[in-house]
Amino acid sequence: MGNAVEQSVDEIILSRKKAPKWYKNWKIVTLAVVLIVSLILGSISYYQANHFNSNISINSVNVSGLTSNEALDKLQNSVLTNEIYVGDQQVLDGKDTKMAFVEADLQEVKKLQKRQWTFFPSFKEKNFSLIPSNQDQYRSQTLKNEFEQTLAEMNKDLKAPVDAKAILEEGKITISTSIAGTQFNISNLLAEYDKHDYNSEIRLNPIYIQPIREDDETVIKEQNKLQELLDHSVEYKVQDKIHTLKGADLIKSASVSNDLKITIHDQERILNKIAEINDSQSTLGKEFTFKTHSGAVKKVKAQGYGWALDVEKEAVLIHEAFEKGEKSVTASNIHGNGWSGEGYGYDTTTNNGIGDTYAEVSINEQRIWIYKDGKQVLSTHVVTGKHSTGEDTSKGVWYILYKRTPYTLTGSAVGNPNYSIQVDYWAPFTNSGQGFHDASWRGNWNSNAYLTAGSGGCVNVPPSVMKAVYDNLSTYDPVVIY
Repeated sequence: MGNAVEQSVDEIILSRKKAPKWYKNWKIVTLAVVLIVSLILGSISYYQANHFNSNISINSVNVSGLTSNEALDKLQNSVLTNEIYVGDQQVLDGKDTKMAFVEADLQEVKKLQKRQWTFFPSFKEKNFSLIPSNQDQYRSQTLKNEFEQTLAEMNKDLKAPVDAKAILEEGKITISTSIAGTQFNISNLLAEYDKHDYNSEIRLNPIYIQPIREDDETVIKEQNKLQELLDHSVEYKVQDKIHTLKGADLIKSASVSNDLKITIHDQERILNKIAEINDSQSTLGKEFTFKTHSGAVKKVKAQGYGWALDVEKEAVLIHEAFEKGEKSVTASNIHGNGWSGEGYGYDTTTNNGIGDTYAEVSINEQRIWIYKDGKQVLSTHVVTGKHSTGEDTSKGVWYILYKRTPYTLTGSAVGNPNYSIQVDYWAPFTNSGQGFHDASWRGNWNSNAYLTAGSGGCVNVPPSVMKAVYDNLSTYDPVVIY
């Protein structure tokens, strides 16, 4: 038994002597494995650092496994079809061109390569966008202009949107309904075009011109503007009277432009109102109430003297005043039976419109009176137009057209078709040629001379007083004949 124990001890000692050799071999194997793995990882890392991963694209051009130089070369040789789609509709097929990359763009390609780098190969899909350093003139200008023109042509056949608007109809403010259209919003689509990736095809989402909606701030402003129109009043001054014209009474139809300018569509009520004012104040063609030298009251019809509003022109002024928001208007379009269609007496409101300076002519009394500022300054007997031949001096309210001294009267009269007579003083008051003048040839100055031996229509004044008559008459002075 002792021998057996000794043998076991020897075996143990022998086994311990052999262990260091096996241990040394294991370390060599481990080191070798580490070196191999390091070489493999280094190779992978080197490859990954210099090549794009799988499923990597630049501007939709597949650059998987390519170096930066190879990727740039592929981009430079890639063709852009330059087809433009809006939604699913192809609206333009431009000419084919190559991408405009140059060698200077290599650094940007390398930056993309670094961005996509992973230590181990990756199969994750990724598309990078890269714009050439040199602008693509065809893409940025020519094709864009063609795209803009194409959209403009297409819009001609497409339905335009209808904006909601505040309108005044039948005196009430309403808001019309907005309606969507199919026309493209060209400016917005061009903006999206500029932001689009540098790909072969350009695909844009449809953008349509949107109508102004009923609750839009613009519509609310239009509504407020129309309400202001209805609330607005214009003070219309005619002579010394002021008429307050209210928008709500006169305007029943109007609209507002995009820049908030009012347009009135109906003018009938304004016309009627101006006509009403004209009828109440104008004197043209009406009878003046005239108090004679004796205190008698007579009705004498306006003839050359008198005025009226040009209703249509005045209505335009009021129309514009409401549209512009003006607060007051003074009548300025006056007409009448004057020499050139002008009206006289508009500025005169005293003495029932005749004023205090005038000439009074009585056919029955064959006499005239001249007044200055309400005071009689002259009176004399006269001879008026010959009654028996119908050449009576015309009754009515006239005015002094002009004055001449001396003057040659020419014309025709009953029994004297052509005459030419020299007078010292001439002051006509009718467009037909009647007026005041001296008559040195007259011998009959009786109060009944006018019946059978009167003038051809003029008022003959004795030569001895004609200068005084002439001096006391002024152009535009009323002449009242009754």
